[in-house]
Formats: sequence, C-alpha cells, structure tokens
Amino acid sequence: MPQSAPSETRLADYRPPAFLVDTVDLAFDLDEAATTVRSRLEVRRNPEGDSTGSLLLDGEALTLVRIALDGSELGANRYRIDDGKLLISDMPDKAVLEIETRIAPKDNTELSGLYTSNGSYFTQCEAEGFRRITYFPDRPDVMARFTVTVTADKTRVPVMLSNGNPGVAADAGNGRHRITWAVPHPKPG
Repeated sequence: MPQSAPSETRLADYRPPAFLVDTVDLAFDLDEAATTVRSRLEVRRNPEGDSTGSLLLDGEALTLVRIALDGSELGANRYRIDDGKLLISDMPDKAVLEIETRIAPKDNTELSGLYTSNGSYFTQCEAEGFRRITYFPDRPDVMARFTVTVTADKTRVPVMLSNGNPGVAADAGNGRHRITWAVPHPKPG
C-alpha cells in the first residue's frame, strides 16, 4: 500500500475533540500474520468539543472484528468506516467502547503502528501511528491512562516490553506467556 502524502495541519483549523478517552486497556495476542488487538476505551463527551453525538476514530490497515458499546454488540447500522475513519453515531455522553481488530505486523512496511523487523516486534505510535494498531482518536490532545497486556509464544518472543510499570509475567498455556504493563500518567495513543 503506498504511503499517503502528509497533510497540512493549521492551528486556525483546530477543533477540540468531541470525546475524551480516560483509560485504554489494550490486549495484544502477537502473531506476525494476524495479531489480535482488543481495546477497551472509557470515553466521555468533551464539554469543549462538538456535541453532535458522533465519535470519530482513526484507523489504518486494520480489519475490524468486533465492536461493542457498553457491552452490547454494535450492528453495522450503528457505525460507518470510511477513508480511514470509524464513525459511531448516537454516542451517549459517557460509555465503554470495546473494539477488536486484526493487523499483520509482518506486512506493515510503514514503520508505524505495530510491525516486525529482523524477527522482532516493534511499535512506533508518534505521530499518528497508533491508528495502525486499533481505532482511536489518534491526536496529541487526547490523553489517556493505558494498560497493555501482551501475549506471545515464549520461544519466539522471550522478552516483552512496553511503556509503564510491568506486572508479573504469567504462563498463558500452550507455550505462550503474558505480561501486563500499566502507564500511570496520561499520554496520547
């Protein structure tokens, strides 16, 4: 896929985001060809943003597997994916949004989002690379507290690192292991 040309961002065009994200719980099940990413976002309407009721999330090179709002699956009539944007209509003022995506790190040659290089996994999310991992309001003024759980094959991926403070590594069965990292301070995607 060809890389898109950078677009100009002007301060005069700035609009506050319609929704803010308080917490993000991410779970990666690493696989070079088909990594599953599950995200759980606690969102709330921004009192300084647009109050139209819709939530706009950025996404690139993602396969949407599942989406739920406050525990209920959203039907295709409740959202739209168009030109790298996921639009969810009729959003409540506060909600929990769960999104499951699938990505292919070995095919990601953009060097942003999650990709592989020389047999290892890497992430690069600044600027606007998080949208290649999951749907998210991928802009620097949307800051959240993150927890990140990584599950992978013990032999293939013996060391798993992320931002924040590590939890205890645990056996996940079938030759796999898991660890959760908590980022105590808000940061952009």
